Amino acid sequence: MKVVIFAGGLGTRLSEETDVRPKPMVEIGGKPILWHIMKIYSHYGFNEFIVCLGYKGYVIKEYFTQYFLRNADLTVDLASNSIAYHASASEHFKVTLVETGTLTKTAGRLQQVQKYIGNEDFMLTYGDGVSDVNIPQLLRYHQQHHKIATVTAIQMDSRFGGLELDANDHVAAFREKAKDESKWINGGFFVLKPEVFGYLQGDMDNMMWEDEPLERLADDGQLAAFRHTGFWKPMDALRDKIELETLWQNNNAKWKVW
Repeated sequence: MKVVIFAGGLGTRLSEETDVRPKPMVEIGGKPILWHIMKIYSHYGFNEFIVCLGYKGYVIKEYFTQYFLRNADLTVDLASNSIAYHASASEHFKVTLVETGTLTKTAGRLQQVQKYIGNEDFMLTYGDGVSDVNIPQLLRYHQQHHKIATVTAIQMDSRFGGLELDANDHVAAFREKAKDESKWINGGFFVLKPEVFGYLQGDMDNMMWEDEPLERLADDGQLAAFRHTGFWKPMDALRDKIELETLWQNNNAKWKVW
């Protein structure tokens, strides 16, 4: 089963890093967050990826075309203009890199990679979020519910502490950065049937996947939610990048399932 990854956005809220690279190439522990996402899927045996490129997509192309150069010992023979690679730390990834347009929105990006997917179920996620979601459990859930689309639903941690007040406005309880247990949000890590492309007809370049396509799937009763209560973290801003890096350096990277 193939895995599609959105990796074309401008990443304006992380401009400290994205002036020179696309957000999926911002590094955590010396590796792009895109690599971390691929490692999550690869751990469960899913190694075939389709990456939707856009803003500075050439940086992602250069990374993968030079992967051996970056990750192996090598001997350069200048006389023969040859390179011998040794002790490669290469992954088993097969990566299709698709130029989907710098300003194309997510529905248009997904529409453009249909030809690389074929008539089969596939997975889809965002190139800036990591999780310890159990992919085999997610797939079983998708297969059991027979819907066109399954989204991983997560509860976002609050940025602020929560107060419970009594009738006299005294603080009865304090919870630091509690989860919002009343609200489930889109955490990516989708599983989709090929019928989903029926919801991506016409010119989709200015359409977000999260708007009309997902709204119509929900209205038609074709969108299931897989509830994930474990770790999930997007890299939306610099503070998120710093938090993820701190978790990695402290050997507390909960998304590191490999």
